[in-house]
Formats: sequence, structure tokens, C-alpha cells
Amino acid sequence: MKKQFFTLLALFCLFLLGATTATAQKSDVRGYLFDKSNGQPIPYATVTISTTPINGATTDVQGFFNISDVAVGNYTLAANAVGFDSSGVAITVQAGRLVNQTLYMNPSEVQLRTLEVTSRKEAKRADVQVSVTRVSATQIKALPSTGGEPDLAQYLQVLPGVVFTGDQGGQLYIRGGSPIQNKIMIDGMTIYNPFHSIGFFSVFETETLRNVDVYTGGFGPEYGGRTSAVVDIQTREGNKKRFAGIVSGSPFQVKLLVEGPIVPLTEDGTSVSFMVTGKHSILPQTSKVLYPNINPNGLPFGYTDGFAKISLNTKGGTRANAFGFSFNDNVALSNNANINWASTGGGVNFKIIPGTKTIISGRITGSDYAIALKEADGKPRTSRIAGFDAGFDFSNYFKNGELTYGVEVTGTRTDFSFVNALGVKIDNNENNTDLGGYIKYKIKLFNNKLILEPGLRTQYYASLQQFSPEPRLGLKWNVTDHIRLKAAGGYFSQNLISAVSERDIVNLFVGFLSSPDDVYTPGSKSNKTNNYLQTAWHAIGGVEFDVTKHLTFNVEPYYKWYPQLIALNRNKTNSNDPNFATEEGRAYGIDFSTRFERKYFNITANYSYSFVNRFDGTQTYPTSFDRRHNVNVFGSYAFGKYHKWELGARWNLGSGFPFTLTQGFYEDQNITSVGQNVLTGNGNVGVIYSDTRNGGRLPYYHRLDMSLKRTFMFTKYTGLDVTASVTNVYNRPNIFYFDRIQYDRVNQLPILPSLALAFKF
Repeated sequence: MKKQFFTLLALFCLFLLGATTATAQKSDVRGYLFDKSNGQPIPYATVTISTTPINGATTDVQGFFNISDVAVGNYTLAANAVGFDSSGVAITVQAGRLVNQTLYMNPSEVQLRTLEVTSRKEAKRADVQVSVTRVSATQIKALPSTGGEPDLAQYLQVLPGVVFTGDQGGQLYIRGGSPIQNKIMIDGMTIYNPFHSIGFFSVFETETLRNVDVYTGGFGPEYGGRTSAVVDIQTREGNKKRFAGIVSGSPFQVKLLVEGPIVPLTEDGTSVSFMVTGKHSILPQTSKVLYPNINPNGLPFGYTDGFAKISLNTKGGTRANAFGFSFNDNVALSNNANINWASTGGGVNFKIIPGTKTIISGRITGSDYAIALKEADGKPRTSRIAGFDAGFDFSNYFKNGELTYGVEVTGTRTDFSFVNALGVKIDNNENNTDLGGYIKYKIKLFNNKLILEPGLRTQYYASLQQFSPEPRLGLKWNVTDHIRLKAAGGYFSQNLISAVSERDIVNLFVGFLSSPDDVYTPGSKSNKTNNYLQTAWHAIGGVEFDVTKHLTFNVEPYYKWYPQLIALNRNKTNSNDPNFATEEGRAYGIDFSTRFERKYFNITANYSYSFVNRFDGTQTYPTSFDRRHNVNVFGSYAFGKYHKWELGARWNLGSGFPFTLTQGFYEDQNITSVGQNVLTGNGNVGVIYSDTRNGGRLPYYHRLDMSLKRTFMFTKYTGLDVTASVTNVYNRPNIFYFDRIQYDRVNQLPILPSLALAFKF
């Protein structure tokens, strides 16, 4: 299998060498486009050459542009973007010599929101973008948020195809995939637990985010190791012009961000900047006073997050970033159970623009995640995953296309120990090395009407000696300026599994294990499979329609087939039972989305109709997160003099989650206990479950959140944001779960008013 991997990789390199040589005599103009006020990149701006307006390019999310096949001569390189004054600079193109040019633009009086709307529309025409939502910090901050603290975790919940299972210990499920099947990355590094135990907050600080791409399926070959979805987060660089920061506080948390130049930005693009941020939960203390109706002892959710980044830009366009983080979370439950986890890590990423057509980027990262569950029974439940990741990507630009390819090596060590409810201990300790290679070619045909992205990823799981070739394909057809058809699909694999049971509603203990080599077919204890990986096939279509200049509509039907899913066997009763259970899964449905944006008003409505089923060898059943109907409507409106007031609202409606019905109860006597009289002693209450798994449905869920923000500006750079918010405005008693033994319904969080202050300088 290893020989197959390296043979295919060698063929990639030979093909790429030929492609590069064939265009070696062409001249390219490339560089970065920056906001002159703070040095931040300007995405999706148009860059053209004066005498050949048809020969131009669009900047990417990092502000990078490349114009291929430029003839020898003198030109004016011009940039245009909504929200900025036009910019131009004289350049000279010589035969066989690449031109690297940095451009700057001054902000105009046009609102930043208008710039983002235009940027998104341009990206829809220029990129395939099937099953992907691009999210900015501005959008996150416009959404009404719990505690007045805008957070990515809350914004992800309103996206089409995303289901969230609860305010306390809830998890994100993306188009039928469980959390372990979703790859969440920050600056190229995988984050194993990105959400805190109270489901309102992630480990990421909103003010540090530049761009978030949420792929709900059909993602490209540059992403490997997951079978359902990808959330690719890129943080911005620190302010390159001046020292700046934010200090904020609310009943939920306090936070601080400081940024600024170490070497201020020069005209040739050279700079060194830094950014440091931290936040700490004060909810266990404030909730005793502010929310005694929920729990007089306070809400037991505590966390502390820290992130730091140093960024280097050079004259030739080369960029490098070094970053590190520390995320901590703890929950002290009333039944003497405690859950604590900590995640630390760091790395470097870079992009090198040499004097050749090939642009090189890469990353080297390392991280460690550990979690421990301590309960009154004293039985150990721990999990740890640590490792490294190194990858290199190479890009070649052509007149009507782009060739990208790369290699990646990942090493992980998992250490897992768990004692189930029956007292059976399950241990898993593994060291893994995964090798990956990919190639993707983006080509624009018929005057940019048709965009094709065929690709292939090859993945070799060394510890399992499993080789996985994974074809991928994406396409978009710009039928008219207002109608676009799109499709994507491919094959995906992963070797990481989770200790979280999909039968559980409350999941606070998030443990990780490596895929085992004793995998059995669904429902069997003796018939082993010849594949040790979790796998999936995706097929996705869609139509984008610009109804008017301000109104857009999108529809995407999808189908995901999971031939093999592996999970921890939580029902293991003795040492002879398998440690793992295998199932087959299917997820399919259709997502509708419409958005209206005009100056200071915007509203978005998403509706998802979906099915998520599993086959365990005996019966086909809906998963515990199978939500048939899911509706999210949210928007904001800026008003008043200079539009310093902003009103936001969000409403969510979801059909009930499945659960297994109760048939009856029995007295569970522990006959192995020495000295216990089974005739007179009282045993524990046992539950007799229905033979039909997840045959019942909980009630519908719905909730309204609202916020009102007022911005006070004292100087050009200093100001104060005051945000009043109310979560669950009409105090809907949404069910969280039902305690069968105590016959007690436990609800989600009730109405939560809050006031938050954020001082910017």
C-alpha cells in the first residue's frame, strides 16, 4: 500500500514539472492589496492592467492576486474595491521576469457591510463554492448573541444544514455528520474540541477572525482526514500601523485584545506585527446574583482561553506567522461530577513568493488535548490526543486556471481509558502516522462561464496499513449574470473516532481514539471487515439565483452515504465483547437559503429538511440528532444619526429529536455484592427500553433572541459599544432531556437578559 502511495505521488510531481516548464517563458504580475489605514488585506477586489482590461484578477481572502500571461511593456496596475478609493501604480513587465507589486488603498466613506456584500457576490461568480458558507467577523457581530458576546459557536448554529443539540454540552452536527467527522482548523491547525461546555462560546475570539469557510460537504482534496464537514478558520494579522485593542465585559466573561506593529508597515510591504488576546469566564460567580432562578449555586461553566500571533511580511511578498494557544474548560456538576479539559499548541505557517511561477505555502504545528471525567464512583475516564502536522502546498497560476498540489504528514498519539455504566473498562493506546498528497486543477472555460475543479487526494494510514485514493470534483456554471448551477462530490475517509455516543443527549466528555484493527460488520461479533476506516461518499447539487440586486436565493439538495462508521461499544458487558461497534449511515435532505441586504438592513432565512439514519446490523433507526425540520431567521438594522444604533434578532424553530421510548421499570439487584440480602434489600431502578431504537420524538424547539447595540465614538479610534441582549425572549421552556428514573423534565436555559460593554482603542 505504501508503494502505491509514493508511486502515485511521483506521477503527480512529474505532471506538475511538465506543466510548470511549459509556461516558464510567460510573465506574471502578482502581489498583495492592503488597506492603507491598518495594513489588513483587501479580499475580492479587482486588479487589472491598464491596456488589457480583460487580463485581470480578483484578490483572495489574503489580498493576494496573480495576473498571468502579461506581454512585455509598460502598464498601470489598478485596483478597485467597494469601500475604497481607486489605486494605481506604474509597472514594467520584462520577458521571463515576474513582477511582485504591493498595492495600497485608502478607505472611503462607504460602509464596510456594503464591501462585504460585494465581495461575497464576486466570490460566488469566481469560485465553485458548493456547500460552503463564508463568514466574517462583521457578520458574527451582527447576530444577536447570548450575553452580548458575539461568538462563532452561535453563528454556526444558524447556518443551513447545521443542527445544534443543546445549550449545555450541546454539539454541532453538520448534514448528518457527528462532531468527530467535522474537521475544525485555525490557521491550518486542527482543534480537537473547539466549543466550551456551555454551548454559547467557542475557543476562538471573534475580533481575531479574518475569514471562516464552513464546508458542509463536498470539500476539495486539500482537506483530508474527515468524512463530513470542514470549518477552516483564518485569523487576521495584528494592526501594522498603530497600537490598538479591546477591553470588554459581560455577565458571562471578560476579555482583552492588544495588537500593534513591532516594525511598522513600509511602502514596499515590509512589516512585523503582533496580536494577543485572552478571555475568562465569570459566569460561576455572576450567575449566583443575576440568574438565581436557574441555579442558586451558580452556573458551573468555567473557561479560560489565550491566543497570540506574530506576523512577518517582507518586500518580496513572503509572509510568515507564528502562533500559540491555550484553551481550558471545567464543569463542576451538582452530583459531584467534574469535567476538565485543556488544549495547548502552536505552530508556524508561511507563504513564499519566489522568482518562479510556483508559489509555496506550508505549516508546521503541534498540539495536545486532554480531558478527564471524575465522578462519585471514582472510576477513571480520561482521554488524550497529541501530535504534529506538517504540510506544504504549491500553486501555479495560468491564464484561465490554477494548479494546486501538496503533501502532508500527520502524527498522533491517543491514550484513552473509560469505564462504562456496567463497570467494564475499555483502554486504547495508539500511535499513528498518516501520509497525504493531493492535486487540484481549477480551470475556467467559455469566458469564465464554466468553472471546473477536478481533484484527487491519496491518503495512507501507516498504522493501519490502509491506502485510500479519494477522487473529488466541483463545478459551477454561470448560466447568466444572475443564475448559477453548481455540483460537488467525492470520497472521504478518516481513522479517528470519538468516545461520544450518538445515543446520548448530553455530551460533555469528548474523548478521542484511533480506528482499531478489530472492526466487525454491523451487528456481528465474529465477522471482521477488511477496512478499518470510517468512509463516506458525498453527492451535492445546487442553484444560486440573484432575484434582485439585493435579494439572493440558494437551494442545495445533498446525499451522504457512510459505508462504515465506527464507534466505541458502550454496551460492552464482558471482555469477550468487541470494543467497537460498526454501523452504516445515510444522510440526505435539502437546504434553502435566502438573503436580503440593502445598506443598513439585512435579513437571512434558512430552512433545512433532512433525514439521518443508521443501520446497526439489526434495525435502521434515526440518530439522536435527526432533526426533520430546522428554520433560522435572523437579521439586523442600523438606524439613528450616523447609524450608531443596531437592532438584531434571531428566531430558531426545530422539530423534536428522536429518543428510545420506555417500556417499563424493574428492580436491579446487585447479587454480587457481599452481605446484600436480595429478599429484603432495595435494588436500583432499572429501565426496560423499547425494542424500537429512537422510536419517539421530543417536542418542537423554538427560541427568539434579540439585541440592541449603541456605539459611542470619542475619537477616530476610541469608542464604546454598549449591547443589551435577551436570550429566549418569550421564555420558551424547551426540553433538554427527560430523567426517566426521577421522572423529571430538564429544560434548556430560560430567559437570559444581559448587558455587555466593549471599549475599543
